[in-house]
Amino acid sequence: MRVIDMAFFRRLACILCALLVVGGMTQAHAQSRSGSSVATFLTLGTGAKGSALGHAYTAMAAGGDALFWNPGAAAVPYQGQVGNAFFTRYDWIADIGYSAAGVTIPVTGTGVVGLSIASVDYGRMDVRTEAQPEGNGETFGASDFSFGLTYSQPLTSSFYFGGTVKSVRQTIRDMRASTIAVDLGFVLETRYLNGAKLAASIMNFGGKMQMAGVNTSIFVDVAPDNSGSNPDIPADLALDQWDLPLSFKFGVAVPVLNTNNVQLLLLADSHQTNDNDLNSDLGAQFQYGNRTFTFNLRAGYKDMFLDNVDNHVSYGAGLDIRVASVRVGFDYAYLPFDFLGDTQLMDFRIYF
Repeated sequence: MRVIDMAFFRRLACILCALLVVGGMTQAHAQSRSGSSVATFLTLGTGAKGSALGHAYTAMAAGGDALFWNPGAAAVPYQGQVGNAFFTRYDWIADIGYSAAGVTIPVTGTGVVGLSIASVDYGRMDVRTEAQPEGNGETFGASDFSFGLTYSQPLTSSFYFGGTVKSVRQTIRDMRASTIAVDLGFVLETRYLNGAKLAASIMNFGGKMQMAGVNTSIFVDVAPDNSGSNPDIPADLALDQWDLPLSFKFGVAVPVLNTNNVQLLLLADSHQTNDNDLNSDLGAQFQYGNRTFTFNLRAGYKDMFLDNVDNHVSYGAGLDIRVASVRVGFDYAYLPFDFLGDTQLMDFRIYF
């Protein structure tokens, strides 16, 4: 086991405490901006591994699901392998279906290209009107979608940097909105605290979204006081434009125990979005493994300083096994909600 540098630990603890204090002060004094952004599916947290750790995943992410958390971590190898394919599909609250997939492909000696897709299906809903509040027999659907292209590589032997350009789209019945966004992130592997990692990401930096479609089409009379004017001139209503949920995360991952076969990893993230208060996420992972297999137990506590959420704690487990030259992995997470019903997540991944 490596010797822990206590001076570095004290400095790191001071930084984390300062972030927590600032988060608490912000929560106490700042005016909440909840509900002031669109495409909030981008902040749900993709995959069982990051969700089980309470979203404290910025410094630990690697492989295909890193494309949704920190693009700089997409080039971080796992058990010596950089290529990875990841898939998850689960039912969120209120029977909302969430699907996501990501793949990282080595293209140079150290760099990788990543492709990511995420889709949310809100299901079919009844069309209700003032005259027919129970429904008029018609139904409509709503969905969200994002597609991203990522490039990530180590700039040094211990510093990884990457970025993503992605298309974001939302639809509801005959209306739709879309824009382009950018994600940036880095991971720094240190020589302190058994190899602690520092990481940061900026996610969803992009244009505004504005709904448009046939439901905003109207006919107007531009000169109603003039006889003989045309009352059926086609026009469109201009709806408001809304910001994406711009997110900044700073994360730390510290292996407090690190031997040949056993590792205990503690994680902490400071998290700020433009539509909510500064808050913190905490996670822990116990790992036992060797070159043939790895087993993990995980727990997390999300949104420490927020009281407008229905779930804080999360649990999970993971297992991956070497088969010939690849590793096959499965991850599970359990999220107990107070009022909205519990959610279970499962991932499948291949490392190559």
